[in-house]
Amino acid sequence: MNSYQDKVAHYSELLNKINKRYNSLSLLRLLSIFACLFLLFYYIKTNEILYVVFAFLSFVGFIFLMRIHSRLSFQKQLTTALLKINKNEISFLKREKIPFENGIEFNDFHHPYAYDLDIFGEHSLFQNLNRTATFIGKKTLANNLLQQFSNDTILENQEAVNELKTKIDWRQEFLALAMVSNDSKNSYDSIIHWNSFKNNTLSKVLLSLSIILPTLFFGTLIAYFITSKTILLSYLTYIFIANMIVLGRSLKRIQSEIAKADNVDKIIKQYSLLVEKIETEKFQSKKIIDLQQKLIFKNATASKHLKDLSELFSRMDTISNFVTAILFNGTFLFNLHVLKALLKWKENYSDELEKWIAIIGEFEALNSLANLAYNNSDFVFPEINSEYKIEFSDLSHPLLNPATRVGNDTHFYPQSFMILTGSNMSGKSTFLRSLGINMVLGGIGSVVCASKANIHPLPVLVSMRLSDSLADSESYFFAEIKRLKQIMDALEDKPAFVLLDEILRGTNSDDKRNGTIEVVKKIIAKKAIGAIATHDIEVCLTTNEYPATLTNQCFEVEIQNNELHFDYKLRPGICKNKSATFLMQKMGVI
Repeated sequence: MNSYQDKVAHYSELLNKINKRYNSLSLLRLLSIFACLFLLFYYIKTNEILYVVFAFLSFVGFIFLMRIHSRLSFQKQLTTALLKINKNEISFLKREKIPFENGIEFNDFHHPYAYDLDIFGEHSLFQNLNRTATFIGKKTLANNLLQQFSNDTILENQEAVNELKTKIDWRQEFLALAMVSNDSKNSYDSIIHWNSFKNNTLSKVLLSLSIILPTLFFGTLIAYFITSKTILLSYLTYIFIANMIVLGRSLKRIQSEIAKADNVDKIIKQYSLLVEKIETEKFQSKKIIDLQQKLIFKNATASKHLKDLSELFSRMDTISNFVTAILFNGTFLFNLHVLKALLKWKENYSDELEKWIAIIGEFEALNSLANLAYNNSDFVFPEINSEYKIEFSDLSHPLLNPATRVGNDTHFYPQSFMILTGSNMSGKSTFLRSLGINMVLGGIGSVVCASKANIHPLPVLVSMRLSDSLADSESYFFAEIKRLKQIMDALEDKPAFVLLDEILRGTNSDDKRNGTIEVVKKIIAKKAIGAIATHDIEVCLTTNEYPATLTNQCFEVEIQNNELHFDYKLRPGICKNKSATFLMQKMGVI
């Protein structure tokens, strides 16, 4: 946290200096334009040529100050964003608030674990991890959390995350650039829509007229200046009208090309700055170097190509200005030539555009994981194996308060499946979620909340927190049966890491117990690894039939000074102590 506090002090001081310069430049800019007008007024009054010269110099000074003011304005935006980034981290680490988007739009109730493990939503894993500011960044991070990578990809991600962890200044500057872009799903969709619109041809007649008519106009104009024949002005008028007619015939094509493209030029300009930030940094990890190499195309950088595209969209915006559109298009069909250049750009680079934007998303997702590693120096990268061995030392839930969370050692070999017992509030569900969340993190190349970890990355299948679906007219029980069927079907393809919490709660106790036992038997027959939490002691006796596969573990509760005491420590064996009767008596329920 100290590093963030130091940065807040630094950027606060820097922002104050920028604000002073910004205000001074604003005043100078205003004075320069007043001086220009004042000098022009005196020229009209006195007819002294010196006043025109000074008026011109004042105007040039105004343009110069405008350019400096524009650069300083951007610097002010970046510094403000950097200050906000560090203040947000301090608030987050103090557990005052979680000032990051929660990704609820990515939630999928049919996903094998997204809803059960609180991957999205308020106080979710996504919200705690999320250090993205573009839509593609959010989408990439969300997609990563919903899948499991190959072992090679996991190791490459670990190397990349470990390198980015140390580059805090670079990561924050990258995030600040993304924040300044004000990117959104609509902006992203507009760019993808334009890129996927493949009608890239213009008629040969239109292409010929775009050359012939402007050439005739300027040729006639030059001829008029040379000969001073007034009839040439009439010809100029006819050519001007002809240009406007040609533009009118092309207007629908131009509008279709830039439809839904509001502010696209600014978004693409920011994309180019983000890509340039990647291109100019030196990296050591294989994954990041591979991503950098994808940003070189046709002997130029992706940032250069994106800046060209941004400039073309910016020029095309002139068509929305009535006076400029008439002047520029009546003389040399300006927007038609810009359209030709846009179509040429798309022809050359459309296949690469989405790849370049996707790389921005990849970096934002990796930066989010790097930030998790930076903020939690006690977290570790798990060792990766291919022997179906899963082991954690001091495992806990990464979202719990580090000052109070309790870690546990656990392993899934030689026995591969755990039957977990314990009273309510003893920590069973939290432990299952800790297993699931850390398997998800380990499966994408992140650090995990443990002091040591060795995992075989596996698909994670969970049935923990289902709900009645009124929209689908489903009861809780039927939804749970469907989830169990989904798990069984997935296990037909390959082994997985399975977590079950008090399944079959919607039926009577005998049916629930017998059904749970049969589910456990079928799951272990399909080579699943994982755990099931239950209150049925009879289920625990199944370990007698499968001692090489099943193991009993428990969380106990103690009564100390007439109060329930939970130590949240995992123990071998079956839970012996009960808390429900004591708690109801204490609260006067019975």
